[in-house]
Amino acid sequence: MSELERIKKREEALLCRTYGRYPISVQKGRGSRLWDLDGKEYIDLLAGIAVTSIGHCNEELAGVMEQQARKLVHVSNLFYQEEQLDLAEKLLATCHCGKAFFCNSGAEANEAAIKLARRYQQRVKKRDAYEVISFSGCFHGRTLATVAATGQARFQDGFAPMPEGFTQVAWGDIEALERAISPKTAAVILEMIQGEGGVRPVQPDFLKAAVALCKEKGVLFIADEVQGGLCRTGKWWSFQHFGIEPDIVTSAKALANGLPMGAMMATDEVACGFAQGSHATTFGAGALLSKVAEKVLEIMDRDKLHDRAADVGAWAMDRFNEVSLKHPGAITTVRGKGLLIGIELSFPGKEVWEALLQKGFILNLTQEKVLRLAPALTIEKADLDSFAGALEEVLQEKGK
Repeated sequence: MSELERIKKREEALLCRTYGRYPISVQKGRGSRLWDLDGKEYIDLLAGIAVTSIGHCNEELAGVMEQQARKLVHVSNLFYQEEQLDLAEKLLATCHCGKAFFCNSGAEANEAAIKLARRYQQRVKKRDAYEVISFSGCFHGRTLATVAATGQARFQDGFAPMPEGFTQVAWGDIEALERAISPKTAAVILEMIQGEGGVRPVQPDFLKAAVALCKEKGVLFIADEVQGGLCRTGKWWSFQHFGIEPDIVTSAKALANGLPMGAMMATDEVACGFAQGSHATTFGAGALLSKVAEKVLEIMDRDKLHDRAADVGAWAMDRFNEVSLKHPGAITTVRGKGLLIGIELSFPGKEVWEALLQKGFILNLTQEKVLRLAPALTIEKADLDSFAGALEEVLQEKGK
């Protein structure tokens, strides 16, 4: 029995079978590289699903972890903690929001946003409004509420009945959105780029019309920036490409570069919806996590990783389009923004994904046909060029 088979057997005996694993056991990482049990090296184009945005095992972060672990790790949110405030100052300085709530994941950030939207409407605006509208193809998390908000039936399978108060409308259909909004509507939640939905960017005209409609109807607009935020698309937040200011913004993934950290931010006005005791978390923004997240933001700002993502991402998309031109009909489109890129194939892509993995490239496949790339913002162009060459080889080998 191989070492990988031994590990697989242990997992079958010990863990709930909720994951479809890649056929790799990762042993270590550094920057944009991962190594498996046998020492095989991979170029990581997924970064833990847009999480390790400043690379694996960053030395500066390791130093912060060690220093803070010897000072204070956790005391709960029963106490004032300056580490949280230092983090909040840096995070809020990146956008228009005035208040932050810290939690442990993107799903929890979206849960907090949903709760805040409902409570703001009901307690501050005195409206009996609780419904949340989302869009087909979206993904907002795995808790019951965020699964209900997620417009993909496969994530809801076997969990009926869904919590009430959630409605999905067609992605990009402003008329459908207008029909769906009622006096019961509290908020609209939207990703500027649907990651799990196939790396689908929102159309600017639709977005601006949706935001205007929300303002007209007194409905809050929530920007889900869990995957697209924190420099990934070429700005601090992907909504900043469009000149809008959401009422609530959610974040997680890259915030602590692999440690569990999420954040919900809101305007000062909307933040009034929360009151003492109305929402809480035990672990959110403990001292160690806060110091790491603060350092992540410092590095992103210091190294201008938003600008780098814009530059490297634009170069990569041009390179991938070159591959598309050499294999007409195999690639339907290359889309995305910054370093969140989708390469849509004209056929089911599992064999292509498997062949790329064999060649040492880690990425994932969404919606059966879309190769999704969300690498570290520090990745070198040479690594993306190597991937483009490997993709071309695979398409050639398969006669696509």
